[in-house]
Amino acid sequence: MLEITSTPLVLIAILGTVGIILPIISVVRKEKGSNSFYAVIAFAALIASMAYVGYEFLNNNVASSALFSEDVLVNDAFGGFFAIAMLIVALFTTVGSFNYMRKQNSPAVYYSLILLATIGMVLVAYSTDLVMLFVAWELMSIPTYILVGFMKKNPTSNEAALKYFLFGALSSAIIVYGISISYGLTGSTNIGEVIEGYSTLDPSLLPLGLLSVGLFIAGFGFKMGLVPFHQWLPDTYEGAPSPVTALLAAATKKAGFAASIRIIILGMVVLNLDWTLALGIIAVMTMTVGNVAAIMQKNLSRMLAYSSIAHAGYILIGLAVAPHSSLGLQGSLYQIFNHAVMKGAAFIAIAGIVTTLAVTHIDKLAGLGRKMPITALGMIISLFALAGVPPLSGFWSKLMLFGSALDASSALWWAPWLAIAGVLNSALSLAYYGWITRKMYFEGETEKRVKEPKSIVAVMIFSIIFLVGFGVYPEPLIQFVEFATPALSVGTMP
Repeated sequence: MLEITSTPLVLIAILGTVGIILPIISVVRKEKGSNSFYAVIAFAALIASMAYVGYEFLNNNVASSALFSEDVLVNDAFGGFFAIAMLIVALFTTVGSFNYMRKQNSPAVYYSLILLATIGMVLVAYSTDLVMLFVAWELMSIPTYILVGFMKKNPTSNEAALKYFLFGALSSAIIVYGISISYGLTGSTNIGEVIEGYSTLDPSLLPLGLLSVGLFIAGFGFKMGLVPFHQWLPDTYEGAPSPVTALLAAATKKAGFAASIRIIILGMVVLNLDWTLALGIIAVMTMTVGNVAAIMQKNLSRMLAYSSIAHAGYILIGLAVAPHSSLGLQGSLYQIFNHAVMKGAAFIAIAGIVTTLAVTHIDKLAGLGRKMPITALGMIISLFALAGVPPLSGFWSKLMLFGSALDASSALWWAPWLAIAGVLNSALSLAYYGWITRKMYFEGETEKRVKEPKSIVAVMIFSIIFLVGFGVYPEPLIQFVEFATPALSVGTMP
């Protein structure tokens, strides 16, 4: 009998109810100039959801991480870990939209779409059934297609939405094809039962099993921004509303990793496929292509879009060596959580810059450290954390990732080269992060301070405290990561 555990149901109830009633309230009120009203309601729903997930952890109501379960949705530490990361980014997006949406139409629909997309992202993390996973995937994707093209009178936004939709539809079709093959081979859509079925698969059917896993990785690789599935990403990030870009870069990518972790385990542990080298090559290609392309960008959103691609490569290092190093999956999860805050804060800073100064070209950021000091400081700390500069939180997650590659050297002769590639790419990223820093703080000496949006300032202060605090004292976050990391074995299925 299929069951759904309490935490996902509560999150569906909170976010879904508020997401549905917001447009209804807007029709009933028929008031102008009350955009912040809907933002406050959405913010309250996200805070309530975050509080409930935290309450479940504090009261030990969360099971230890199990990638596989007999239920459709499982309330475990793995799902809760991703839920918290995604809810943080959704909060960033909502708060960052306060000023951005003040003069825009249909604010109730906008915030409703953010909440519905958040439900989808959270359910992806909790899903242990392929059909449920796909439904959650579409619930996440469809609202984001609309959000990217929300500024419907802006041709750039329309182009971004169209590209995002076409690539997204293709990825969904690929995922459905993979689900159909796995169901045909095992007679089940439950991930745990598929795992068991694949472990005893007839050798003549192994090529089909391999094909299904490959289709899953290609489909989920779209959201993760892995090379060569990354073509949509820079144009979409440039054309989308800036707060929405934070949701795409820092949250939907995490949903892709949450889904792909189960599938990678399916291929490596059950089918006994030695995919470590293939994943390692993709990791190096992804981080290198992302960083090299980022250096050549003049638009701030496009630069950070390519930076986001590079970070998908860093995260993939841990997954590539996970079967041979206990630090691999831990490092990936650690980087995923840090990246949610780092990249989310960076794009919300861009939203503040766009709202206040209406610029995104890097050359026009001269003197930003004087014009918008808190926003500039929050962005610079986020960028340096992305580069892995100590003593910021991003340093520790990269250290764990690269350490996992060195730890796997006894089993994989080429694993240390992953660490070397990661270090070199991190150094390379400092080139364009440093360029932004120079523009902000070493040019435009005559610029005068302007009023910064309070909502943007709030996000910047939170991100600074998070990145510096957990950089100086990372132990609580490391323990959280260790608790959320599942064991890489079929025996983890209850």
